[in-house]
Amino acid sequence: MILALIVQKEWKLFHLDVKMMFLNGDLLEEVYMNHPQGFIVFGKEKMCRLQKALYVLKQTPCAWYAKIDEYLNE
Repeated sequence: MILALIVQKEWKLFHLDVKMMFLNGDLLEEVYMNHPQGFIVFGKEKMCRLQKALYVLKQTPCAWYAKIDEYLNE
């Protein structure tokens, strides 16, 4: 109903996908994780450096807040 009203009145509509921003926030510090169980690398014990925030990280809400704050203050 709201979308129909927006179209009828020819208003601008802005869309922000908060869920994807929360899950794909940029990390402010270096975070490493072990490989998932079942991932086999022969001969070496390796770690993964995360480029984006994951839902289960403690840093995720902070990264999300920093990104939304930057966006809203532009």
